Order: sequence, then C-alpha cells, then structure tokens
Amino acid sequence: MKRVSSRSVATMISGFAAALVVTTGLAGTAVAQTQLNINTALAQSDPIYKGLERMRDRVAERSKGQLTIRIFPGSQLGKDEDVLEQARAGANVAVVVDGGRMAVFVKEFGILGAPYLAEGFKGVRKVVTSPLFESWVAKLKTTSGHQVLSFNWWQGERHLITNKPITKPADLAGVRMRTPGAPVWMETIRAMGATPTPMAWGEVYPAMQQKVIDAVEAQDPASVGSKLYEVAKHVTQTGHINLITGIVTSAAWFDALSPELQKILREEALAAGDYASQMTEESLLAFQETMKKNGMTVTAVDKTPFIEATKGVYDKLGYGDLRKEVDKLLK
Repeated sequence: MKRVSSRSVATMISGFAAALVVTTGLAGTAVAQTQLNINTALAQSDPIYKGLERMRDRVAERSKGQLTIRIFPGSQLGKDEDVLEQARAGANVAVVVDGGRMAVFVKEFGILGAPYLAEGFKGVRKVVTSPLFESWVAKLKTTSGHQVLSFNWWQGERHLITNKPITKPADLAGVRMRTPGAPVWMETIRAMGATPTPMAWGEVYPAMQQKVIDAVEAQDPASVGSKLYEVAKHVTQTGHINLITGIVTSAAWFDALSPELQKILREEALAAGDYASQMTEESLLAFQETMKKNGMTVTAVDKTPFIEATKGVYDKLGYGDLRKEVDKLLK
C-alpha cells in the first residue's frame, strides 16, 4: 500500500479548501445576481411597503423564481446615502429614495422635491413618466452608475408637525425643523421661515421627545407610522412638497440581468408604484383620523402665503428654466 506523505495530505486539504471557497464564492455571486435587496426607511404599515410586497410577489411570479426580492424596512441596510454607494459599487441593493438625494448625482432630480411643483399624484406622475424624466434616468446611469426602476411612488403631501399652531410663515421664525439634507428641501424650509435641521428619519422621534428639534415636516403615512402624535400636537396642512420617490438600484447589477428580467423588473416597479400611490390616496383620511384620535389638531390653512414665500427657491437653486419645462408637461 502506497503511503501518502504529510505534505501531499496538506496539499490535498489546501486544494479542497480552495475549491470550497471558489464554489461558495460562485454560489454567492449567483444569489447576488438573482436577488435584489430593497431598503426603505418606512414602516411595514406604510402603503409604500405594501407596494414593495406586491412588486416582490409579481416579479417572482413573472420570472418563475429566477429573480427574487427581499425588503428591508426601517433602513436595516443603512442610510439611503450608504445604500446608494453600495449600488454604485455594483451591489445587488436598491433603495426607496427621493429626488433630492439623487440631485447629488444629476441635478435635475432635485426639482422633484421643490415646493408646490405639481398637484397631487396625478400631476407629479406626469413628470416622472415623461420623456424628459427618462433623459434624466439615462444621464444618471452614465454619471453615477445608478439605475432607476421607477419613480412613481407617491407618499403624499408634506405637512408641518409642531407643538404650536402655525398659520403663516412668520409663525415659523426660530423653529428648528427636521428635514432631509438635500439642498432643495433645506431651502424650502428656510424660505418658509423655519431653521432647517438635517437629520435621519429614524432619529426624529427621540429628537422631538428630547426637544433637540421643535418641528418636523412629513407626509401623513410616515407621521403615523413613526407615532409622531406622541411627541407633537399640531399638523398644519401646508402641502409644501408633493413627495414622490423612486426605486434606485445598481446599473451594473441591472445590466447583468437578461433583457427579459430587466423588462419584468421595470414594469412591475411601475405597476407597484401606482398601486402603492393609490393606497396612499385612499388612506390619507384614515391617517388624519388616527392623528386626531391620538390628540393632534389637524388644521387646513391658506397655502397662498407659503406658496409666495417659496417661489424664489427655484431660481436660487438654478431650477428656473427647468420649472418652465415641467410646467409645459403639466398643461
């Protein structure tokens, strides 16, 4: 019987381990290629999350399991900006994100978060399904390596959440108001009279509770989902920003999919966005009732002073000409 030297045994073990690593790596690559992990800051009760579930199920059905989606609520994969960087690096991740954050890469996206741009979901949907918007999508892919799946995920109009009544911009003087860090958001809040205070959404509740900030501006589903009625007394319905968001992923990951899977993913993202947006529209009154039942005062005010106060935001941020193009789309 031929004896095997210890060196040969070591070589065999090393070779087996290397093969195992390669096999595991290939398996990991296969999983990454056929699975998309979607990150959202929103709670599972939010209509947007329900839309993501619909998208997950429809993509799995139409692709016959070739492409699967996992959803991570509460920003489990990290901050939006961090997930966007992962996507740029080619990771199989996506994030539900607003235009203000995408403006870092392509400035045109920022106008989607500008004050009083369009009326309700139908109005803003015209913008994000237009050839003009698709030109921004193409530019984003080339500039930053991101791929938009759809941008028709309407979360409602943003309102002011405070602990004192607000009826006009002057009432916001000295008020520290949480807002996302994108320039268009910050300039809008500043123009309305408050002091913009950038902060992650997950930090808002304790910040209000500890009086680090005085106010928040948010859409009703997010306010209820985060139970802001426990730390604030008033909702002033300014509707200053018509919050439309999109699902943005890695262009490199998307391009590696077959044309058929790409088609399925974009079509179902659009269909699910419409589904979630309709749910949001239908649920707004219920969200307002929930806030009232929990002690909040919900007040409709004359928006005219707020519209006038924020008109200069477009020119200040260089969106004056683009606003004219958008207005043509909306006529």
